[in-house]
Amino acid sequence: MSWNDPNASSEAQKYDNPIPSRELILSTINEHGEVTHQQLAKAFNIADPDQFDALGNRLKAMARDGQVNRDGRPYRYRTVTQHDIVTGTVTAHPKGFGFVLLSDMPDLFLHEKQMRWVFNGDTVEAVGTSTDNRGRTEGRIVDVVERRQNHFIGTLAHDEDGYCVELGSPNNHQPITVTEDNVQALNAKQGSPVKVDIIDWPNQHEFATGKITEVLSDVNDRELIIETTLLNYDIPSDFSEAALKQANDYKEPIEKDLKGRIDLRDLPLVTIDGEDARDFDDAVFAEKRSGGNYRVLVAIADVSYYVTPNSPLDQDAYERGTSVYFPHRVIPMLPEVLSNGLCSLNPNLDRLCMVADIKISRAGKVTGYEFYPGVMHSQARLTYNQVNAYLENPKDSSVPKSLTENKDVKKSVDTLHQLYELLLKKREERHAMEFETVETYIKFNEKGGIEAILPRTRGDAQKLIEECMLLANTCAANFALQNELPALYRNHDKPDGEKSMRIHEYAKNFGLSFPEENPTQADYQRIIEATKERPDSISIHSMLLRSMMQANYSPDNIGHFGLAYDEYSHFTSPIRRYPDLMLHRAIKSKVTNSKQPVMDFSLEGAGLQTSDTERRAEKASRYVESWLKCHYMKDHVGEEFDGVVTTVTNFGLFITLTDLYIDGLVHISNVGDDFFVYDEQQQQLIGKDRGTVFGLGDSVKVKVAGVNMDLLQIDFELKSKLQSSKMNQTKKDHSNRSQSNQSATNKDQPKKSPAKKSGSRGGRGSSKKS
Repeated sequence: MSWNDPNASSEAQKYDNPIPSRELILSTINEHGEVTHQQLAKAFNIADPDQFDALGNRLKAMARDGQVNRDGRPYRYRTVTQHDIVTGTVTAHPKGFGFVLLSDMPDLFLHEKQMRWVFNGDTVEAVGTSTDNRGRTEGRIVDVVERRQNHFIGTLAHDEDGYCVELGSPNNHQPITVTEDNVQALNAKQGSPVKVDIIDWPNQHEFATGKITEVLSDVNDRELIIETTLLNYDIPSDFSEAALKQANDYKEPIEKDLKGRIDLRDLPLVTIDGEDARDFDDAVFAEKRSGGNYRVLVAIADVSYYVTPNSPLDQDAYERGTSVYFPHRVIPMLPEVLSNGLCSLNPNLDRLCMVADIKISRAGKVTGYEFYPGVMHSQARLTYNQVNAYLENPKDSSVPKSLTENKDVKKSVDTLHQLYELLLKKREERHAMEFETVETYIKFNEKGGIEAILPRTRGDAQKLIEECMLLANTCAANFALQNELPALYRNHDKPDGEKSMRIHEYAKNFGLSFPEENPTQADYQRIIEATKERPDSISIHSMLLRSMMQANYSPDNIGHFGLAYDEYSHFTSPIRRYPDLMLHRAIKSKVTNSKQPVMDFSLEGAGLQTSDTERRAEKASRYVESWLKCHYMKDHVGEEFDGVVTTVTNFGLFITLTDLYIDGLVHISNVGDDFFVYDEQQQQLIGKDRGTVFGLGDSVKVKVAGVNMDLLQIDFELKSKLQSSKMNQTKKDHSNRSQSNQSATNKDQPKKSPAKKSGSRGGRGSSKKS
């Protein structure tokens, strides 16, 4: 041995033919800056082939462990420095691996071994170590900076090693060990759902240890998954004592609360919401004016009167960012004494409000507006169904007397409907997008299980209210811009070049043009109009939706591409969205000539916070809905259903069941007795031997083959194609078998391999009133 190694003796004890220790290798690399395997061997005068290979293996291990980085071909090694360390958030995959999500560089892949340290959502410092054969940069966790949560819900299990709490996805890789004394003290039974707090975090060799704090055996499946999701997504569900005290100290408004407000209590303002709505944050009124012009009032709950800047209520609301909507449960942004009480525009009660008082010409153009604080007295709580029934038949017996027997309310609703028809034409002129998609809701039985999954219908009443909200939001954005107010705008950027190109290629299926880059709203609307009457319109429009960018909040206005507005904000829902509350404060300060409040956060920080909490709420809601649907389908394994192809990928077909609106995957190996190739441009799987084509909009019959609750994946087996959409006809007539009843399975055929292109699965989102 010709090198001076301080660890030579320990190396000699471990190996018959020792090589330089890791410490010596690191110091030598530091001296040279960067070295190859060959150069390092030369520096150590290593000529023996076995030692040379052993040195190479040690370098690989050091790269794996994050001690050195390697780049290029041949690999050049350098020591890891503080500059190589990045900070990101761990996202766990149900199969045990994960990623460190990074904002300004590709994510780091984490092997199962690295995931032993962390839970989903933890913030970590990590280094990239090497690139795997799939081109992913592998990562090594250097330190856990912040734990996302220390309370979990799981299932109590027992084996020869003792008791543990097994967690569901995405933390199913991290069982938490608990003591037998803890289990017996709470009389917890194996298989029971339990809450557990962390005592010691996991490490490379040991799982986390915890303490069970509550047994949840009386909770139904729906309540349990919501509680679990709240913890997993770090969504606050309990208000601080200070916030609750502040909310409970408020009383019904009295004369002193009305000082400086415009009195609107004699106006026939009404609320129009869904059947199950509990918080009414907007009321509307419209009247005809001279020359065929209109005046419309959009009165919004004056939440800013109660949620004062930087107060405990405000701090809790800012942390939540938004209300979170689950099936049959809401996690409100504000305590219910406000959200369903003092801030809710309940009928026949005096309520404080902020008003957008808007003038509109008979051509549908906004000719003026003003904002002011007011007091109102809602004359009716109407539902969408009631107003839709009234608009179809004013004498319908189901319409409440608060509408039919109050001539002022009746006249206002009639005027609102006339105004809606005018605004609808303006919407069409600016090419705002109106996609044909299906929004569903889950109906539960008395035990909390799913009874049915039903589509929500959108009649004129819903669209009428939506147009009123759009009016108020655009006027508020214009007012904020004109007066340079400290507010957040609701931005929606145009699609990027890659997504535009994908739609460009896809539009050729319909003989339509679409620009390769910089599309306009008119380009989208042309495809929407050309396809809205097709039986596969929902599939087509869902794909168009997936090409869109995500909307976000920012202090810099860039406009809203989807709605075709140059300026847009959120003003109409301060009970459930923090950006609306911010805008109310800014507008009220301006119109009352009072000082703008100084907040504990920056505008830029508020934009990020409210955008992030909105994403968090959407993901949590989708997760619960997906879990409930998968749980429901477990009882239907082996049954057959009709469905429609809604997404095509290189690995198979996603099918939406026609009557249940539940999605599942037919893997490409179960598509049929042919060799299928994925055509990304046409969004089709094409059989090379028989020419069979599967694409968007095809009607099929499937059997439920299995449900994976960890992956939240439903697997279908294709039984037959019922009907092809117009653009998915067979490429060549290989046989006389009819496309309408051709069998899609053949057990004697070998399984087929997918093409090498990658596909992605998009999701649907929904929101209340724009």
